[in-house]
Amino acid sequence: MINVIADRYAQALFEVGEETQTTSELYQELSELVDILNENKDLYNFLKSPLIGREDKKNVMQNIFKNQLSNSMNNFLKLVIDKDRISAIENMKESYKSLLNDKNNILEGTAITAVKLSEKEIKDLEKNLSIKYNKNVTLNNIVDETILGGVLVKLGNEEIDGTVRTRLSKMKNQLSQVIS
Repeated sequence: MINVIADRYAQALFEVGEETQTTSELYQELSELVDILNENKDLYNFLKSPLIGREDKKNVMQNIFKNQLSNSMNNFLKLVIDKDRISAIENMKESYKSLLNDKNNILEGTAITAVKLSEKEIKDLEKNLSIKYNKNVTLNNIVDETILGGVLVKLGNEEIDGTVRTRLSKMKNQLSQVIS
C-alpha cells in the first residue's frame, strides 16, 4: 500500500518537474530532504506524530527550510504533511528516482565481485552492458569475498551470474549426476 501511495505522490511531483523543467533539481531537493529526516530522527518523529497538528508541522518545516526549498518542493512537502504521508517520503524518493531514470534512459545496477573493481573495469562493464540493454547503465560495485571470483551483475529484476561460485556449483551438480 505504501508503494502505491509513494508512486502516486512521486508521479505528481515528477509531473510538476516536467512542467517546470526541474525534474533533476526536484529529485536533488527530495533526496536532501530525506537525508535530513534520516539524520534527524527527532524531526522525523515530530512530523509523524499524530499528537501534533498539521499547521504546527508545516510551520516548523517552513522555519527550518526558509528560502532553501523551491516553491514546488515546498508545496509538495505541505501536501505530504497535510495528508499524513511523511512516513512514505523515502519510498516517494525511490519512486521519483525510478521515473527520472526512465526519462533519462538510465539503468542502475550493482556489480558484486570478490575484489573491488577499478574505475576502468567498471566503466568497461558499464559500456558493454549499455550496448546490450540500449540504455545508459551505471553500476555500483559491492565486494563479497564469498563469490570467489568473477562478477554478479544485478540490473533491476535481472541477474547476470558470471561468478566462480556458481560455475563450481554447476560443475558439482553435473559431476554428481554422472556419478549417480
